[in-house]
Amino acid sequence: MRIIVTGGAGFIGSAVLRHLMSNTEHEVINIDKLTYAGNLESLADIAAHPRYHFEQMDICDAVAVASVFAAFKPDAVMHLAAESHVDRSIDGPASFIHTNIVGTYSLLEMAKTYWSELDTEKKHRFRFHHISTDEVYGSLGTTGLFTEQSSYQPNSPYSASKASSDHLVRAWHTTYGLPIVITNCSNNYGPYQFPEKLIPLIILNALQGKPLPIYGKGDQIRDWLYVDDHARALYLCMTEGKAGETYNIGGHNEKTNLEVVKSVCALLDELQPDHPKGVKQYQDLITYVTDRPGHDQRYAIDAGKIAAELGWTPDESFTTGLRKTVQWYLDNQTWCEHIQDGSYQGERLGINV
Repeated sequence: MRIIVTGGAGFIGSAVLRHLMSNTEHEVINIDKLTYAGNLESLADIAAHPRYHFEQMDICDAVAVASVFAAFKPDAVMHLAAESHVDRSIDGPASFIHTNIVGTYSLLEMAKTYWSELDTEKKHRFRFHHISTDEVYGSLGTTGLFTEQSSYQPNSPYSASKASSDHLVRAWHTTYGLPIVITNCSNNYGPYQFPEKLIPLIILNALQGKPLPIYGKGDQIRDWLYVDDHARALYLCMTEGKAGETYNIGGHNEKTNLEVVKSVCALLDELQPDHPKGVKQYQDLITYVTDRPGHDQRYAIDAGKIAAELGWTPDESFTTGLRKTVQWYLDNQTWCEHIQDGSYQGERLGINV
């Protein structure tokens, strides 16, 4: 099988590519614009692999993307390219609209044109797999879970742009017959995550003795999914999922943000006991900051469908996955330093509203 992966230099995309190179025999081409969160160092281990290819391009560039389809002749597309940070979307929604909505439209049009010219057997096997988020469903109350039938109620520019892209993908299936699969996942964590996200931000700030920012009271609840479990689920959905279906992917790990931060601090106390000057334990660095606008209170995924139909369940608990994650950041300070040499220096994002 030949697979186009968009956004493969990002956090989840790079995990998908490492999974494909390590566990399958497929040939893959990675299309990535290499924005601030795209990092080829995350793919260093597979860069020279004979089944892996990279093209730097914008998915909105229809001519460039068309050339890839024509030359590579894919059997599937895994579409992960997206602007993906809520706080950044509050300050600058335009890039989210452009990439997540216009970019997805452009890619769908190219895939439809390519797919329509395939023979009957290849048409049937082709898949356009759109990777999305549970944030499209909005905020849950104290009980209940998001299912594939949950109504869309996005509350941030980011989640609204992803909801829009989900609707486009579904419409291209219903209207044109394009064989699609949509997946909506809970909060990912693990190695190679850009440090604006909660867990790596807390790890790196703590090691430097910087404040550990907690929005509001830190009582927002998220369902945490280890990124390698997610990559395995995505491959399964693409290869065995039914065309036209949506699959929710969750880690069965509901935690408040404050619980997450305190768990990271406890692991750092154990694994990196040489604290910064003046710090007795890492959680002393916790600082409560003004909550962001439109902050959803709770997300939680019902992953029963993917378990029942495709046999997927997560391998990692939050305890095991978080330990692996903290240890990875401790062992890969060079990667972290290279990331932080750029424009992002561990500041809180999304306050200029």
